[in-house]
Amino acid sequence: MRYLAPILGLIAREWGRIGCLGFGGPPAHIALLRRLCVDERKWLTAEDFEDAVAACNLLPGPASTQLAIFCAWRLAGPAGALVGGFCFIAPGLVAVLGLAVVFLAAHPPRWVLGAGAGAGAAVAAIALRAGLDLVPASLARTAAVGGARRGRWLLYAAVGALAGASLGAWLVLVLLGCGLIEVVLRGGRRTALALFPPAPRSLLGVAAGTGGLGALAWTALKVGALSYGGGFVIVPLMRADAVHVYHWMTNAQFLDAVALGQVTPGPVTHTVAVVGYAAHGIGGGLLAALVAFTPSFAFILLGARRFDRLRHDRRARAFLDGAGPAAIGAIIGSAVPLALSLSEGWQVAVLALAAIALLALRRSVVPTILAAGLVGVVVVLAGAPVPG
Repeated sequence: MRYLAPILGLIAREWGRIGCLGFGGPPAHIALLRRLCVDERKWLTAEDFEDAVAACNLLPGPASTQLAIFCAWRLAGPAGALVGGFCFIAPGLVAVLGLAVVFLAAHPPRWVLGAGAGAGAAVAAIALRAGLDLVPASLARTAAVGGARRGRWLLYAAVGALAGASLGAWLVLVLLGCGLIEVVLRGGRRTALALFPPAPRSLLGVAAGTGGLGALAWTALKVGALSYGGGFVIVPLMRADAVHVYHWMTNAQFLDAVALGQVTPGPVTHTVAVVGYAAHGIGGGLLAALVAFTPSFAFILLGARRFDRLRHDRRARAFLDGAGPAAIGAIIGSAVPLALSLSEGWQVAVLALAAIALLALRRSVVPTILAAGLVGVVVVLAGAPVPG
């Protein structure tokens, strides 16, 4: 333990620093981890790091969080994984819960309502940008395997887009279904049927049906364990539960939650903590975060030694080749209900400006959403209505 103490202290400091500076989502997290672990400290070779990125992208859940946990695991084993993962996640979690207390207060100041309404108006454009940014790399993987594979990619993406626009809480079944179909088409029928045994399915269904903390835990588990294709796929997964099924939040508050997840450092998955806060206060926010991030720790602690095998596993690759395009389509499709959630005309104008900034001018997400929030403050203080 005395041998581990110095290295665990180093991990806590460096991973905590990345957790504080990680604005901009997974690309920023990966760049910071690469600079630390490969370029500066030489803890991993460039090849080891790229292999870790590829393996984490095969796993469901927040890939950059799993990468941070894996890099710490390589340095100091399970203890390093726990310390590094916690220090990477904690700064953003504290920030997002602090902002949730302000933005979801019973009677927040008018300027806070304006900031939330303005930033929330940009969320649909951010979802569209997030999905479109994932298309080229995902579609390129089908280029060398013929037209049939590319045709299925387009079909999965289209189904995912329709599901993201309309199905809400049932989206997770579409993502799983597309993945399992691809496994079956590549000759893995038994593997596909064995992936989700009936006992866990039944237990999870009971937990979700009880309401209260069980329902919150089920929502958080879907976010943490069943999100494929990037962190933003959690938006359609959460929206139906948070707004329509359990009524923890209004549409406007949910848009605030997504916006807060974008402007704070750390993974987009932190958005689920805002949902948890709306449902059951600080305790609910912490519970939601705990449940959502536990699968990431479990995947690394139980499976990191098998990462090389996972990268070359035909069945895992097939599942992601089905679920991944569906998730990308779902992210793009989620822009539709997010845009339809806007209730004021001035918010539509903010959305249009945000779309131009993000899609045409290729501006960064964080400055764009902050600018949208500032516009909302100005407009509301000038007398414009605040969405309910």
